[in-house]
Amino acid sequence: MSKPVAVVTGAGSGIGLTVATHLHSKGFRVVIAELNPTTGTEAAKKLGHDATFIQVDVASYPSQARLFKQAYEWGGNRLDFFHANAGIDDRQMLYDGMEKEEVDTEGLVKPLNTKSMQVNLEAVIQGLWLFKYYVRRSKEAGGGKGKFVATSSAAGLYFMTQNPQYTASKYGVIGFVRAAGPILVKEGITVNAICPGFIPTGLCPPEILPLWPKEHITPLSTVIKAIEAILADDNLTAETIELSQENIYFRKCVDWVNESQRWIGEESQSIWDLGYQKVPERPTF
Repeated sequence: MSKPVAVVTGAGSGIGLTVATHLHSKGFRVVIAELNPTTGTEAAKKLGHDATFIQVDVASYPSQARLFKQAYEWGGNRLDFFHANAGIDDRQMLYDGMEKEEVDTEGLVKPLNTKSMQVNLEAVIQGLWLFKYYVRRSKEAGGGKGKFVATSSAAGLYFMTQNPQYTASKYGVIGFVRAAGPILVKEGITVNAICPGFIPTGLCPPEILPLWPKEHITPLSTVIKAIEAILADDNLTAETIELSQENIYFRKCVDWVNESQRWIGEESQSIWDLGYQKVPERPTF
């Protein structure tokens, strides 16, 4: 039987490198998926045997699709684990002053740069779409079951006023995982999210770290605790795992506000299933 194969995006440093290194130590063949060729190459070289670097821009669907195809073929037509970890902060401030508000030649306001939404949410959705395809085709190589993990954030549970798009994207990841997880587990694919507190990574502005109290830093070892919990349970799915300091917490949805909302959320599923047996046809306006 071939070794299990994992792909981790943003694996050249920080959380991604930590997860990739841990999986490699547990016998996985690991793909270091990274935009930066220097850090990506160095990370794969450090792991050595059973590791490879593939450059990817997750904001580009063709780039991510090529990543999965190459990883699947490199792994001997097998894919078992995917960590959609790559993320960025807001690349344009929603609150920019009038001097930065621009119009085009028609006098229309130019759009806000939403690259953080593309990387942090759209790429996660497309990542699960691609992962599912290759897991289903991994059976002959000894696979056929998969574990999908997305990196959300504590900002996806609370908020970060400095990065409203980042906050929205991380909330979106949690909703996506909670919706998709109960369905895909039926075919052996678990879908979970981790929500780290403050972990100093390359995403952290350099002005921040000297001012940050050490007691409010979450170590990378806590990430491993969450990954181990996911690896250990083939039925653990649709979970939102908050990481704070040395602890992990399994966070549930907000309570139903009344019995009607609980019924809609829990007992109406067969009715919704009937309405979505296929994508509903809608008139085009």
